[in-house]
Amino acid sequence: MKRIKACIGLFMLLSTAASAKVILPAVIDHNMVLQQKTNAALWGKARPAAKVKITTGWNGKTYTVQAGNDSLWRVSVSTPAAGGPFNITFDDGEKLVLKNILIGEVWVCSGQSNMAMPVKGFRNQPIEGSNDLLMNAKNPNIRLFQVTRQISGEVQFDAKARRWEEADVEGVSEMSAVGYLFAKIIREKLNVPVGIVLTSWGGTRIEAWTSAAGLQAFPSVKIPAAGDTVKLNQNSPAVLYNAMVNPIAGFSIKGVLWYQGEANRRNHQEYAQMMQAMVADWRKRWDCGEWPFYYVQIAPYKYENDKRSAYLREAQLQALKLIPNSAMAVTADVGKEQSIHPPDKMTVATRLAYCALARDYGISQLPYQGPVYKSMKINKDTVDLTFDHAQNGLYAGGKDLTLFEIAGEDKVFHPAEASITQKGIRLRSEQVKNPVAVRYAFKDWFTGELFNTEGLPASSFRTDNW
Repeated sequence: MKRIKACIGLFMLLSTAASAKVILPAVIDHNMVLQQKTNAALWGKARPAAKVKITTGWNGKTYTVQAGNDSLWRVSVSTPAAGGPFNITFDDGEKLVLKNILIGEVWVCSGQSNMAMPVKGFRNQPIEGSNDLLMNAKNPNIRLFQVTRQISGEVQFDAKARRWEEADVEGVSEMSAVGYLFAKIIREKLNVPVGIVLTSWGGTRIEAWTSAAGLQAFPSVKIPAAGDTVKLNQNSPAVLYNAMVNPIAGFSIKGVLWYQGEANRRNHQEYAQMMQAMVADWRKRWDCGEWPFYYVQIAPYKYENDKRSAYLREAQLQALKLIPNSAMAVTADVGKEQSIHPPDKMTVATRLAYCALARDYGISQLPYQGPVYKSMKINKDTVDLTFDHAQNGLYAGGKDLTLFEIAGEDKVFHPAEASITQKGIRLRSEQVKNPVAVRYAFKDWFTGELFNTEGLPASSFRTDNW
């Protein structure tokens, strides 16, 4: 009897496989946006050795690919300039037709809670202007895809997700406020369809978002052994990459927006190198060049039990020099002392959009970066600082600059008198006759005071390495 049942089960399995349609990952689906003017990757599963024909509706071209012994297949299709909607047909003997596909600009949004924070806000934590955003949310030219939170000790082919959908009140309510607002700006400025792929999880460390191979350079990171799932959580190394990044890796994109860092304050010493490693790792997995990587520097906040956020912001500033084709949105002026989730996400999204519009979309004269410390010159008891990204000078809104400090060889910092000059900032302090180091806003909580004339804030920084 057992043998008969086994034979029946095998027959049913073979019959199902023989008649099965092509299986696609969740990110390749109805309503998706494909990156324009590129070779967009499509992939999936079929019967081993089966030939799969893919026909793209925008040009009627058919591509043929053969599934491997592992059932996997992959092909790249040429995409036109922005437009649509179109269909794509997959045929391995039985047709599967994806409908309502647009061609436009696609961005991946990832990180922890400030990226995950939806337009509707968190419990007792609002997003500024959320109701007006929802009132005007309906837009078939903005498409949203959201990977569901999940972990895995092994690399996954697919992920659970909220599937591609046209922007409306319901979908926008649940979507990342930063991601949606960025999409809204890019849509309005370029007049092309925009797709946002969100994969984020609050309170998570960068190690969890990087693959096991990408973490090999860090002896301090202990990769979970294969099959050891008992002790895994969302901060275990590589588990979010396995479950929430690998299933979308390769989907053709314009670039990545990243908002994460609070969870790595305690190992800030390695963070810049870890972010560099993660970006290199992702770009290798996507296999479509050095796409733009734009990230948000964590905002000021009054941490109760840890005072190292200034060092994490410093690491994020240092990462600009380590990561090719990167830019950073500074949020020194939009933090909230008692909330780690600032409600002003429009400013954050706008500064990320400045980066994209200036660096990727042809508005090359648009300033996108706040002042960055360049050099220090000491003359007796006076210090002069110069800055990059301040071609038209610096600005403090007519207020006093109170966040600068000076130290001598004793390494004790004292408040400095600071003034804006034709070339930068001049500092002095009655308590320090022979200054050797300067710090600006190098603390957990503050409200940024120093801007360029375009209104973009300077990051906190220090000239010492004490």
